[in-house]
Amino acid sequence: MLTIGQVAAHLGVTVRTVRHYHQRGLLPEPERDASGYRRYGADAIVALVRIRTLADAGVPLARIEGLMRASAEEFTASIAAIDAELSAQVAELERRRKRMAELSAGERMFLPEEVVVLLDRLREAGLSPQSVRTERDTWILLVAQYADQVPGWALRKRALFEDPAFRRLYLTVDRAAGWDRDDPRLEPLADEVNAFGGLRAPEAETGAGAGAPTGTGTGEGGGRPVLALDALVAVTLMAAQTGRPVPAWERLIELCRTRAAPV
Repeated sequence: MLTIGQVAAHLGVTVRTVRHYHQRGLLPEPERDASGYRRYGADAIVALVRIRTLADAGVPLARIEGLMRASAEEFTASIAAIDAELSAQVAELERRRKRMAELSAGERMFLPEEVVVLLDRLREAGLSPQSVRTERDTWILLVAQYADQVPGWALRKRALFEDPAFRRLYLTVDRAAGWDRDDPRLEPLADEVNAFGGLRAPEAETGAGAGAPTGTGTGEGGGRPVLALDALVAVTLMAAQTGRPVPAWERLIELCRTRAAPV
Protein backbone atom coordinates (compact mmCIF):
# COMPACT_ATOMS: atom_id res chain seq x y z
CA MET A 1 0.00 0.00 0.00
CA LEU A 2 1.43 3.31 -1.13
CA THR A 3 0.76 6.91 -0.20
CA ILE A 4 -0.34 9.43 -2.83
CA GLY A 5 3.16 10.90 -2.89
CA GLN A 6 4.72 7.51 -3.53
CA VAL A 7 2.22 6.74 -6.29
CA ALA A 8 2.84 10.11 -7.96
CA ALA A 9 6.60 9.57 -7.82
CA HIS A 10 6.20 6.07 -9.30
CA LEU A 11 4.13 7.43 -12.21
CA GLY A 12 6.35 10.46 -12.77
CA VAL A 13 3.55 12.94 -12.11
CA THR A 14 2.69 15.41 -9.39
CA VAL A 15 0.41 14.77 -6.43
CA ARG A 16 -1.84 17.46 -7.87
CA THR A 17 -2.24 15.40 -11.08
CA VAL A 18 -3.37 12.34 -9.11
CA ARG A 19 -5.86 14.47 -7.21
CA HIS A 20 -7.11 15.89 -10.52
CA TYR A 21 -7.83 12.33 -11.70
CA HIS A 22 -9.88 11.84 -8.57
CA GLN A 23 -11.80 15.08 -9.17
CA ARG A 24 -12.56 14.07 -12.77
CA GLY A 25 -13.99 10.75 -11.55
CA LEU A 26 -11.33 8.70 -13.32
CA LEU A 27 -10.22 6.99 -10.14
CA PRO A 28 -12.08 6.49 -6.85
CA GLU A 29 -10.37 7.97 -3.85
CA PRO A 30 -9.00 5.21 -1.58
CA GLU A 31 -9.88 4.91 2.08
CA ARG A 32 -7.66 6.54 4.65
CA ASP A 33 -5.64 4.44 7.08
CA ALA A 34 -5.54 4.90 10.84
CA SER A 35 -3.00 7.68 10.44
CA GLY A 36 -5.23 9.60 8.05
CA TYR A 37 -3.21 8.81 4.89
CA ARG A 38 -4.86 7.55 1.74
CA ARG A 39 -3.32 4.26 0.73
CA TYR A 40 -3.26 2.96 -2.85
CA GLY A 41 -3.34 -0.75 -3.56
CA ALA A 42 -2.36 -2.68 -6.69
CA ASP A 43 -5.69 -2.14 -8.47
CA ALA A 44 -5.50 1.62 -8.02
CA ILE A 45 -1.92 1.72 -9.27
CA VAL A 46 -2.84 -0.34 -12.36
CA ALA A 47 -5.74 2.03 -13.03
CA LEU A 48 -3.46 5.05 -12.66
CA VAL A 49 -0.92 3.52 -15.05
CA ARG A 50 -3.69 3.02 -17.62
CA ILE A 51 -4.94 6.59 -17.16
CA ARG A 52 -1.46 8.01 -17.44
CA THR A 53 -0.64 5.94 -20.54
CA LEU A 54 -3.82 7.03 -22.30
CA ALA A 55 -3.23 10.66 -21.34
CA ASP A 56 0.36 10.55 -22.60
CA ALA A 57 -0.95 9.14 -25.90
CA GLY A 58 -3.08 12.25 -26.30
CA VAL A 59 -6.45 10.78 -25.32
CA PRO A 60 -8.59 13.54 -23.76
CA LEU A 61 -9.49 12.97 -20.12
CA ALA A 62 -13.19 13.10 -21.06
CA ARG A 63 -12.71 10.01 -23.24
CA ILE A 64 -10.51 8.26 -20.71
CA GLU A 65 -13.40 8.34 -18.25
CA GLY A 66 -15.53 6.25 -20.62
CA LEU A 67 -12.66 3.92 -21.47
CA MET A 68 -12.02 3.15 -17.80
CA ARG A 69 -15.59 1.86 -17.47
CA ALA A 70 -15.67 0.03 -20.84
CA SER A 71 -15.68 -3.72 -21.28
CA ALA A 72 -12.62 -5.42 -22.75
CA GLU A 73 -14.20 -5.51 -26.22
CA GLU A 74 -15.34 -1.88 -26.04
CA PHE A 75 -11.93 -0.82 -24.77
CA THR A 76 -10.16 -2.57 -27.67
CA ALA A 77 -12.49 -1.03 -30.25
CA SER A 78 -12.08 2.44 -28.73
CA ILE A 79 -8.30 2.15 -28.68
CA ALA A 80 -8.35 1.13 -32.36
CA ALA A 81 -10.46 4.19 -33.18
CA ILE A 82 -8.14 6.46 -31.24
CA ASP A 83 -5.14 4.93 -32.99
CA ALA A 84 -6.74 5.68 -36.36
CA GLU A 85 -7.31 9.28 -35.30
CA LEU A 86 -3.69 9.57 -34.18
CA SER A 87 -2.51 8.13 -37.50
CA ALA A 88 -4.54 10.77 -39.34
CA GLN A 89 -3.03 13.47 -37.14
CA VAL A 90 0.47 12.16 -37.85
CA ALA A 91 -0.24 12.21 -41.58
CA GLU A 92 -1.48 15.81 -41.30
CA LEU A 93 1.62 16.81 -39.35
CA GLU A 94 3.82 15.18 -41.99
CA ARG A 95 1.96 17.13 -44.68
CA ARG A 96 2.57 20.35 -42.77
CA ARG A 97 6.26 19.50 -42.32
CA LYS A 98 6.56 18.87 -46.03
CA ARG A 99 4.92 22.21 -46.72
CA MET A 100 7.32 23.93 -44.34
CA ALA A 101 10.24 22.22 -46.09
CA GLU A 102 8.91 23.51 -49.40
CA LEU A 103 8.83 27.01 -47.98
CA SER A 104 12.46 26.71 -46.94
CA ALA A 105 13.26 25.38 -50.42
CA GLY A 106 12.38 28.80 -51.84
CA GLU A 107 11.76 28.79 -55.58
CA ARG A 108 11.06 25.05 -55.76
CA MET A 109 7.78 25.71 -53.99
CA PHE A 110 6.26 27.55 -56.96
CA LEU A 111 8.45 26.80 -59.99
CA PRO A 112 9.25 23.62 -61.94
CA GLU A 113 12.67 22.09 -61.37
CA GLU A 114 13.76 23.06 -64.90
CA VAL A 115 13.20 26.75 -64.14
CA VAL A 116 14.92 26.51 -60.75
CA VAL A 117 17.98 24.98 -62.43
CA LEU A 118 17.96 27.77 -65.02
CA LEU A 119 17.80 30.47 -62.33
CA ASP A 120 20.66 28.83 -60.45
CA ARG A 121 22.66 28.82 -63.68
CA LEU A 122 21.97 32.52 -64.22
CA ARG A 123 23.14 33.32 -60.69
CA GLU A 124 26.22 31.18 -61.16
CA ALA A 125 27.06 33.02 -64.38
CA GLY A 126 26.88 36.38 -62.60
CA LEU A 127 23.50 37.81 -63.65
CA SER A 128 22.52 40.67 -61.34
CA PRO A 129 20.10 39.90 -58.49
CA GLN A 130 17.55 42.32 -59.96
CA SER A 131 17.53 40.52 -63.30
CA VAL A 132 17.37 37.11 -61.61
CA ARG A 133 14.37 38.27 -59.60
CA THR A 134 12.69 39.54 -62.75
CA GLU A 135 13.44 36.27 -64.53
CA ARG A 136 11.89 34.42 -61.62
CA ASP A 137 8.78 36.61 -61.52
CA THR A 138 8.36 36.26 -65.29
CA TRP A 139 8.52 32.47 -65.04
CA ILE A 140 5.99 32.48 -62.18
CA LEU A 141 3.51 34.34 -64.40
CA LEU A 142 4.22 31.99 -67.30
CA VAL A 143 3.65 28.93 -65.10
CA ALA A 144 0.24 30.33 -64.19
CA GLN A 145 -0.69 30.49 -67.89
CA TYR A 146 1.37 27.79 -69.62
CA ALA A 147 2.27 25.26 -66.94
CA ASP A 148 2.72 22.38 -69.39
CA GLN A 149 4.99 24.33 -71.74
CA VAL A 150 7.22 26.12 -69.23
CA PRO A 151 9.61 23.18 -68.53
CA GLY A 152 10.42 22.90 -72.23
CA TRP A 153 10.94 26.64 -72.58
CA ALA A 154 13.27 26.65 -69.56
CA LEU A 155 15.30 23.77 -70.98
CA ARG A 156 15.70 25.56 -74.30
CA LYS A 157 16.76 28.78 -72.62
CA ARG A 158 19.23 26.86 -70.47
CA ALA A 159 20.70 25.36 -73.64
CA LEU A 160 20.97 28.86 -75.15
CA PHE A 161 22.78 30.11 -72.08
CA GLU A 162 25.44 27.44 -72.52
CA ASP A 163 26.50 29.19 -75.74
CA PRO A 164 29.51 31.31 -74.60
CA ALA A 165 28.72 34.10 -77.08
CA PHE A 166 25.10 34.29 -76.00
CA ARG A 167 26.05 34.17 -72.31
CA ARG A 168 28.60 36.96 -72.71
CA LEU A 169 26.11 39.17 -74.56
CA TYR A 170 23.35 38.44 -72.05
CA LEU A 171 25.59 39.45 -69.13
CA THR A 172 26.83 42.54 -70.97
CA VAL A 173 23.27 43.73 -71.48
CA ASP A 174 22.58 43.05 -67.81
CA ARG A 175 25.56 45.20 -66.77
CA ALA A 176 24.46 47.92 -69.19
CA ALA A 177 21.66 48.75 -66.77
CA GLY A 178 24.19 50.85 -64.90
CA TRP A 179 25.31 52.81 -67.94
CA ASP A 180 24.14 56.31 -68.85
CA ARG A 181 21.46 56.60 -71.52
CA ASP A 182 23.93 58.28 -73.90
CA ASP A 183 26.75 55.84 -73.23
CA PRO A 184 28.56 55.27 -76.56
CA ARG A 185 28.83 51.56 -75.82
CA LEU A 186 25.10 51.13 -76.36
CA GLU A 187 25.26 51.52 -80.16
CA PRO A 188 27.75 48.70 -80.80
CA LEU A 189 25.93 46.64 -78.19
CA ALA A 190 22.66 47.12 -80.09
CA ASP A 191 24.39 46.02 -83.30
CA GLU A 192 25.70 42.95 -81.53
CA VAL A 193 22.23 42.14 -80.22
CA ASN A 194 20.77 42.50 -83.72
CA ALA A 195 23.56 40.42 -85.25
CA PHE A 196 22.77 37.66 -82.79
CA GLY A 197 19.14 37.52 -83.79
CA GLY A 198 17.59 40.73 -82.57
CA LEU A 199 15.53 41.86 -79.63
CA ARG A 200 11.93 40.70 -79.52
CA ALA A 201 9.48 41.58 -76.79
CA PRO A 202 7.43 38.70 -75.37
CA GLU A 203 4.24 39.84 -77.07
CA ALA A 204 5.98 39.61 -80.47
CA GLU A 205 6.48 35.86 -80.17
CA THR A 206 4.39 33.55 -82.29
CA GLY A 207 3.78 29.83 -82.12
CA ALA A 208 4.13 29.34 -78.37
CA GLY A 209 1.43 31.85 -77.49
CA ALA A 210 1.39 35.41 -76.23
CA GLY A 211 3.62 35.93 -73.24
CA ALA A 212 5.99 33.11 -74.14
CA PRO A 213 9.64 33.90 -73.43
CA THR A 214 11.80 35.03 -76.31
CA GLY A 215 14.86 33.17 -77.34
CA THR A 216 13.35 29.69 -77.63
CA GLY A 217 13.66 29.48 -81.40
CA THR A 218 16.38 30.13 -83.97
CA GLY A 219 17.19 33.13 -86.10
CA GLU A 220 16.47 33.16 -89.78
CA GLY A 221 19.27 32.06 -92.08
CA GLY A 222 22.21 30.21 -90.55
CA GLY A 223 20.16 28.90 -87.62
CA ARG A 224 21.68 31.20 -84.97
CA PRO A 225 19.65 31.42 -81.73
CA VAL A 226 17.34 34.37 -81.19
CA LEU A 227 18.66 36.54 -78.38
CA ALA A 228 16.55 35.84 -75.30
CA LEU A 229 16.43 39.26 -73.67
CA ASP A 230 13.03 38.87 -72.04
CA ALA A 231 14.64 39.91 -68.74
CA LEU A 232 15.73 43.20 -70.30
CA VAL A 233 12.29 43.88 -71.76
CA ALA A 234 10.48 42.84 -68.59
CA VAL A 235 12.71 44.89 -66.27
CA THR A 236 12.30 47.94 -68.49
CA LEU A 237 8.53 47.66 -68.59
CA MET A 238 8.28 46.99 -64.84
CA ALA A 239 10.64 49.87 -64.05
CA ALA A 240 8.54 52.23 -66.16
CA GLN A 241 5.38 51.16 -64.33
CA THR A 242 6.94 51.65 -60.89
CA GLY A 243 8.50 54.98 -61.74
CA ARG A 244 12.05 53.60 -61.63
CA PRO A 245 13.01 53.39 -65.31
CA VAL A 246 16.31 51.97 -66.58
CA PRO A 247 17.38 54.64 -69.10
CA ALA A 248 20.22 52.64 -70.65
CA TRP A 249 17.95 49.67 -71.33
CA GLU A 250 15.22 51.88 -72.75
CA ARG A 251 17.81 53.40 -75.11
CA LEU A 252 19.17 49.97 -76.02
CA ILE A 253 15.69 48.77 -76.99
CA GLU A 254 15.24 51.87 -79.17
CA LEU A 255 18.62 51.32 -80.84
CA CYS A 256 17.92 47.62 -81.44
CA ARG A 257 14.71 48.50 -83.23
CA THR A 258 15.98 51.48 -85.23
CA ARG A 259 19.28 49.89 -86.25
CA ALA A 260 17.83 46.50 -87.16
CA ALA A 261 18.30 45.57 -90.81
CA PRO A 262 15.06 45.78 -92.85
CA VAL A 263 13.28 42.43 -93.22
